[in-house]
Amino acid sequence: MEASGSNDPTGTPAEREVVLDAHRIVRTYRRGEIEVPVLKGLELQVLRGEWVACTGRSGSGKSTLLNVLGLLDSADDGTYLLAGHDVSELDDTGRARLRNLLLGFVFQLHNLLPRTTALENVATPLVYRGVRRAERLRRASAALAMVGLADRADHDPNELSGGQMQRVAIARAVVGDPEVLLVDEPTGNLDLQATGEVLELLDRLHDEGRTILMITHEEDVAEHADRRLVLGDGVLHDYHSQAAEAHR
Repeated sequence: MEASGSNDPTGTPAEREVVLDAHRIVRTYRRGEIEVPVLKGLELQVLRGEWVACTGRSGSGKSTLLNVLGLLDSADDGTYLLAGHDVSELDDTGRARLRNLLLGFVFQLHNLLPRTTALENVATPLVYRGVRRAERLRRASAALAMVGLADRADHDPNELSGGQMQRVAIARAVVGDPEVLLVDEPTGNLDLQATGEVLELLDRLHDEGRTILMITHEEDVAEHADRRLVLGDGVLHDYHSQAAEAHR
């Protein structure tokens, strides 16, 4: 499977298209009468073919950020362009359609459908695109082969190891050839061997030109990314600046 887009991921930043473009993003939750600001004018740009890791303390708002960027939640203020599409102009149906066409999700708990084969799990996003069944299964089979699980196509999730389930989730995320992979704690529940297998797969997808935004609390996982950001006090900071400040 080829990564989407024609831009060379090895090009200079000035030559590469901005795929995620978020400006002054604000998200506040209400708990009774109390307002809890989570994102406070956050800025983020991710280039096509780039792998960005976002770290931060528990409760810093990493999941909120991913939900906003993944169109699972809406910002209260600010502008967000996803592959050039102004998300603020879309209703729920338009957001769902854009999410299905442009984004692939990999969750910490993989979120596979129970009592459903690996092949059918991977094919699920294509159902919502109206792809005919034979073509869905062909693409899903190719995606499973890509993650090294062609021989597990007929297995249900309860017949797979944790690492295998996460690799099925990655196959499901890329089967529709999305613009961006949004990856949430991909190794959080895996042992050392399975972690290595998942990271090797993400490395390969990145090398092929995939754009990845990853949330993780694990430093060794974040080191695989091109660029590392830290979410703190509702905004994103450059990792190196944060590290230098911590050692002063």
